[in-house]
Amino acid sequence: MRRQRTIAFGFIGLIVLSSLLVLGFSILTLQRDGGSLTIILENTVLRMVAIYLLFILVVLILRYSITILLSYLEHINIVSRRDSSATEANDLSLPMISLVVPAYNEGVLIEAALKALLNLDYPNYEIIVVDDGSSDDTYYKALRISETSADVPVRVLTQPNAGKAQALNKGISMAHGEFVLCMDGDSKLSSNTLRACVRHFADARVGAVAGNVKVINRNNIWSRIQALEYIEGLAMARKAQSFAHVVNIIPGPLGMFRKEVLREVGGYDHHTFAEDCDLTLKLLMHGWHIVYEPAAVAWVETPSSLLNLLKQRYRWTRGILQATTRHGWALWSPRRAGVNFWILWYMLFEGVVWPFSNVLSNLFFVYVSFEYGLITLLFFWWLQLTLLDLIAASYCVIIEKEDPKIIPYAILFRLLYINIIDVAKVLATIEEWRGTTMTWGKLEREGHL
Repeated sequence: MRRQRTIAFGFIGLIVLSSLLVLGFSILTLQRDGGSLTIILENTVLRMVAIYLLFILVVLILRYSITILLSYLEHINIVSRRDSSATEANDLSLPMISLVVPAYNEGVLIEAALKALLNLDYPNYEIIVVDDGSSDDTYYKALRISETSADVPVRVLTQPNAGKAQALNKGISMAHGEFVLCMDGDSKLSSNTLRACVRHFADARVGAVAGNVKVINRNNIWSRIQALEYIEGLAMARKAQSFAHVVNIIPGPLGMFRKEVLREVGGYDHHTFAEDCDLTLKLLMHGWHIVYEPAAVAWVETPSSLLNLLKQRYRWTRGILQATTRHGWALWSPRRAGVNFWILWYMLFEGVVWPFSNVLSNLFFVYVSFEYGLITLLFFWWLQLTLLDLIAASYCVIIEKEDPKIIPYAILFRLLYINIIDVAKVLATIEEWRGTTMTWGKLEREGHL
């Protein structure tokens, strides 16, 4: 534990040190090019943009430092809980859990996903597969698995295509368990998932548990960068949020709920393209706590082509905006909303403010580089952000015990990946504000489970 504490504070120290070094070199460069800088500062628009970007940079440095600190504190809590629950309840006393698996055209992956579910380390659970009007062989493959399962009850339901939310709600309505685990049809759960999640419900305030989502298909640049993004951008952030009791999204690939809570909030809604985010916000608005369990892992196949990746992030961005809009009253009622006020503003910062700021910063620094010859400013801006990503990636790889080979992809993440993604997010935000029609879409599966 002492070694991990040293690691956490060491990485925070690296963030501060690297920021001071980059700032120092930037100041020296600006002093050398003082004439060009004076011209920029005399331009009102450029001066305002520069001040805004400096403010955003300070916010980002604080964000990285605070996130690492809170995620480390939650890591300590997780280790303590595991030590204190070393003597778990005997199998006969464990509650029944219903696993709901919505599936639409998942024929490539459904068998592997269900076979993994049949081997979970838990004595009392059932599997409910809801085929959402698939046009491929998803239903028949799931049915074949149900017919050959001797130890675990597997029920396969089907319905005309009505969307993922409706499929989940149908499965929940048929669930026999006291707790319900909702997942995606293309997810593969770690064998310890049910035991790891269900123990959190000993706390009566906990309404749901968010699992840890990791990338299984690390076979090209795009999927490897996403593997790093899931570890750094999702796992580390959720650990920090869990410590502060502000987990804002229960991921679709793995979330466990009290069934009574799902009934209380009305289950999933089909009005957004991010039904998992919308449901999470409904639980938070009803006063339920949500915790994060890193030991419960859902392995997922992520888009391995740029086009499919952009389609996914476009849908996510618009879905999150739709979900926050549905609960928009909390943005302007801090006393009534309580902590949910801060959760929604944080989500808007991550989903809207930062993507717009990143695009703005690129345009600003490219412009002043060519117009005033200050290309070193562009270099130092990207250097600072890349160092932040490399430090955070290294910390997450150590804490998550991940493959260190993905750390260098933080460079490509900052120089290439996130700039493309943020442009897509900006366009998605604009189209959501304009009310542009969109459809759910379906990513092509490659069968990596």
